[in-house]
Amino acid sequence: MLERGLVQIYTGDGKGKTTAAFGLALRAAGQGNKVLIYQFLKPDSLDSGERFALQISGIKIRVEALNIQWDMAKSPNDPKAVATAKLAIHGALERLAETAARRFYDVLILDEIVYCLSKGLAKLEDIKKLIDGRDSLVEIVLTGRGATQELLALADLVTEMKNIKHPFDKGIPARRGIEF
Repeated sequence: MLERGLVQIYTGDGKGKTTAAFGLALRAAGQGNKVLIYQFLKPDSLDSGERFALQISGIKIRVEALNIQWDMAKSPNDPKAVATAKLAIHGALERLAETAARRFYDVLILDEIVYCLSKGLAKLEDIKKLIDGRDSLVEIVLTGRGATQELLALADLVTEMKNIKHPFDKGIPARRGIEF
């Protein structure tokens, strides 16, 4: 459906990267594009308002998740969890590269892959291989904190979500339907 596929990155320390990607997915699906959202470090068991909304709406957007155990506070310091994540992420990126090369989907969203790269869980070479080997009509969207200059150089569009003020700063916890 797309005349040309570009690479987009949504990064920064502010809220809204995943939500923006889901919004783009809705727009793309509404125009007849086939969309896959692949969520890294957000297993199927995660309570996600975006996923639930898609399920009950019947909108044809496929959502898949890397189903590994990952605790954002503890796992980065656990060598076994890190090794498991690296292996699983590498395998997922290889499968997604094939998906992009064969154009099974018009839009491919890799949610939190930027964070994975920034923490050393993903390799830039794997992401670059996916981008470079994709069908020219496949749009790629990468989300997550900590985009490196090398990754930014691969993008056609970069949006930075900047945290200016957040309820967490006042001790207000994440709220169902707003933050998740």
